[in-house]
Amino acid sequence: MVGPSSLTKIPDNTLFGEGDIFVLFGELFGRGYATGLVDAAKAAGMTILGVTVGRRDDDNRLRALTEEELSAAEANLGGRIINVPLIAGFDLDAPDGEPTPTDLLNEMTLDGWQNHNLDWDHVERCRQIGVARFTSAIGRVMEQLDGMIPDGRNVFFAHTMAGGIPRAKVFMAIANRIYKGRGARYMSSQTLIDSDLGKLILQNFDEVTAHSFGHLLDASGAIRQRIEATGGQVHYTAYGYHGTRVLIGDKYRWQTYTNYTQGYAKMRLESIARAAWDEGIKATVFNCPEIRTNSSDVFAGIELSLLPLLSALLSEGGGAVAERLWQQCQDLLQEGVSLEDILKIVTDYQKDPVMEPFYSFEAWPMANTGEQVEKTVGTSQKIVALHSDRKLLISDLLSQHVVTATGKLIFDEACDPTGPVLWLDHDLVAQKMICA
Repeated sequence: MVGPSSLTKIPDNTLFGEGDIFVLFGELFGRGYATGLVDAAKAAGMTILGVTVGRRDDDNRLRALTEEELSAAEANLGGRIINVPLIAGFDLDAPDGEPTPTDLLNEMTLDGWQNHNLDWDHVERCRQIGVARFTSAIGRVMEQLDGMIPDGRNVFFAHTMAGGIPRAKVFMAIANRIYKGRGARYMSSQTLIDSDLGKLILQNFDEVTAHSFGHLLDASGAIRQRIEATGGQVHYTAYGYHGTRVLIGDKYRWQTYTNYTQGYAKMRLESIARAAWDEGIKATVFNCPEIRTNSSDVFAGIELSLLPLLSALLSEGGGAVAERLWQQCQDLLQEGVSLEDILKIVTDYQKDPVMEPFYSFEAWPMANTGEQVEKTVGTSQKIVALHSDRKLLISDLLSQHVVTATGKLIFDEACDPTGPVLWLDHDLVAQKMICA
């Protein structure tokens, strides 16, 4: 692939409507992209169904939701949830009486983790147990789901599973240094990737972010065949991240957050969608713009890719919509600081020679460097300090609008998707915000 395949026109919903079924494959939590997609499905009149990742007891044993937890989760989703614990990954799986991968990681120390070797035969046994647990659970979910979907209805499966960071103390400390560390606290992300710790984490990312999508496609095959045989259609979407085209100066240009360690799993997710597409299955990964979410907050400076959306709104003829949002953002800044000041800081950052090497689509995901982290984190902190309240940020406000716009773009494009992997760039997001 030599460049991103961007969605170039605003689609229309030509398929999904009243009586059709929307299945959220991943539990709905706050501050995430899935909210916008669920809202679009509700607006179309679809019946909303979902799953749960379950919960962990004090001894880390996976269990279904209690009645109270299920009621709260279904109220949050606005639909019925199949109460079978469906969490991907293998970081807490192991043969009976033996240590989990997380237990192994907790044996590591900050002084010695780079040279700490894991028992990969044991890790593989844990992985196989985790995969077997997940595929068994998804089989039980599909059995229940099959009885909830009438013949001939159109079905929208929305895969939202991602992540897979083990809850190991040593990694939390390392992550702070890789994604936020400056000066003496800087740590190379490549150091992590080259270690056994990093290799284990990448395997778990693959299981959670990518392979879970493949398991969904396989497990729902019988439902798909039945629906298609009775006149309906079954389409699938998944959330990717592979950089985004944003306005840099007067030109839309691909850029990315560095270092995005999960990028390897996101590319594997794309390959699964392409393989399914080649088999005639309408499965599309949508690479969305950067926003602030509960999970992305670990990446200090990710909002620097979001702020140029304000310039894109003007460039796309935003009119009253742009004026209103610009004023709302201006109101969040300290007295004497203008929104133009903020955007100049971002533009100077984007055009800095230190950042130029990272705008390489072919080399993604690239490792961080000390200069790059200093520039990214330093610029982020500078902009945050110019707000009136550090808990009320422009990036949070813009994130809400992007969630809504991308939710509708994904929902409508999924009716008749144009490819297995698509990018939603700032130009089209801005256009959707303007015409909403």
